[in-house]
Amino acid sequence: MKKLFFFFVLLMSVFMGTAQNDNTIYLLVRADDIGSFHAANVGCIESYQNGIARSVELMPVCAWFPEAVQLLNENPGLDVGIHLTLTSEWSNVKWRPLIHCPGLVDEDGYFLPMVWKNPNFPEGSSISESDWNLAEVEKELRAQIELSLKHVSHISHLSNHMGFTMLDPKIAELVNRLAKEYNLKVNTEGLQRFTGWDRDAPMEQRIEEFCMNLEKLTPGQYLFVEHPAVASHEMKTVGHVGYENVAEDREWVTRVFTSEKVKQTIQKKGIKLISYKDLK
Repeated sequence: MKKLFFFFVLLMSVFMGTAQNDNTIYLLVRADDIGSFHAANVGCIESYQNGIARSVELMPVCAWFPEAVQLLNENPGLDVGIHLTLTSEWSNVKWRPLIHCPGLVDEDGYFLPMVWKNPNFPEGSSISESDWNLAEVEKELRAQIELSLKHVSHISHLSNHMGFTMLDPKIAELVNRLAKEYNLKVNTEGLQRFTGWDRDAPMEQRIEEFCMNLEKLTPGQYLFVEHPAVASHEMKTVGHVGYENVAEDREWVTRVFTSEKVKQTIQKKGIKLISYKDLK
């Protein structure tokens, strides 16, 4: 028993020393909104197969969800999160809830565009201005989780579209509770947000800026979230007041995620790409 005890102490000492001296840079690159458009499906899968994305967020309320499901099942190594959705922000395409949610929709039955009141949208265009209730939100989120789990087996976590969990602490608590119930991860505590590029810089500079900022990283765990797509005819119809250049913007995300220079910088810097499944 003494030998076993001393072996256990020695093992723990080695483990603790390794943990304290971990000089690795970990980077979780997350591709959001698969299922929203065919162009997004293409961009997200390309960003995984030929790029640096290791986690992708699936939107179960959107029209291109079935194609996204097929693609995800063909790529079981790609970590998947359910991108819980309560808004429909684009002008030319709209999403509806999976169940009856009168407090979350407009007069046509579509999700409201915004989480918070936005000066670019008419009065009453946000959840914050609506007569939402928690029971309704819970039923809708459960429906989205169960539909996603029904079709994709390698789902590891939950995330939320447009940050709606910050609208009210009760919603954040609800999502945490649902994550535990369905045995999924939800929070990203311990992950520092990585700033890939300056939003005001020309898109053509994104690869250079991303590499420059990668070089500045110090040991730790980082999260970078963006929305890859391709600038197809479909994507060029997508936008809303205040964000009109969606196709070009998201095409450049895909270019960054699949850039040879970016991949070489990550390798040279010794950055370890991780997914939510890797988080302890």
